[in-house]
Amino acid sequence: MNNTNENGQKYLYNYSCQEDEVELCALEMRSFFGQDSEEYIIESNIKIDPSRSPFIRDRIDIIFEGSELEEIISKVKSLPPLSETYRVIYLKTFSLKKVAFEQRRRVEREVALHVPGEPDLKHPEISFGIVRVNEKWVFGYYHKGEAVWLQHQKKPNEYSTALSTRVARAVANIAVPNPEGVKAIDPCCGIGTVLVEALSMGIDIVGSDVNPLILPGTRENIAHFGYRCEVLFRDIRKVTGSYDVAIIDMPYNLCSVISPQEQLELLQSAYSFANKIVIVTIEPIDSIIEHAGFQIVDRCIVKKGTFIRQIIVGNSNEVKGCH
Repeated sequence: MNNTNENGQKYLYNYSCQEDEVELCALEMRSFFGQDSEEYIIESNIKIDPSRSPFIRDRIDIIFEGSELEEIISKVKSLPPLSETYRVIYLKTFSLKKVAFEQRRRVEREVALHVPGEPDLKHPEISFGIVRVNEKWVFGYYHKGEAVWLQHQKKPNEYSTALSTRVARAVANIAVPNPEGVKAIDPCCGIGTVLVEALSMGIDIVGSDVNPLILPGTRENIAHFGYRCEVLFRDIRKVTGSYDVAIIDMPYNLCSVISPQEQLELLQSAYSFANKIVIVTIEPIDSIIEHAGFQIVDRCIVKKGTFIRQIIVGNSNEVKGCH
């Protein structure tokens, strides 16, 4: 869940990614925060669970900022006495100037010495984070991201052309950066990789597919991780109702090659029930997307060796009601 705070609370997010994920990581940043960062550090008043993202390593809920470490230490002394045990962690950032291990430990010790409470390096009840970024020191409550998507790699059923769990999780975040009140659909859900990631983040989503042979495996995958959602045998042209967003991994394998005309019909169908669309495609289909009525507002490329996918975000030119 993410939300904009009215009390002025700020958060610092620490990102990391592989070289072939740079564009996808940046698109997810823009979807969450309306900005990206070449330094892979984002400060925002929007609160995101770091475990939602495959790229967020950790988050600091900022308590103090200062130009010098001594200023932070002075402010730390003013914290109310803690009843919980604590630890101080120096963030290891992805692309900022590297800080030697010994220096990070020294800063941790210096700050921890002045926290009014009982330290516990192994099993603390509270963790604090500290880092120097943009010519200032930042200190606050520390939250480490958990690689939830890793748990979803071992599905009962696999599909050779399915998205990786990391990419699927990022795509779900790009489609639904804030799940509150959002109704989503994956009308070409395949084996359910996107559905599992979306459901694990509390996104209200349903799925369907035109291939009846794959759907028992899709439902088994979802149930395997303890999730539930509607998964129907249905052609996208038969979808009824209205949705805030549709996630469509365009069919491309040998069993489901479709023509440009069929691609257009597929996207025109999506236009009839979705206000926003996130498309995964290996083909250049900009003109088809626009012809279907969507305006392309953002995009990225995802590489895996020589295999390249495009992730394209489009908005409908007319707002349809949702329920």
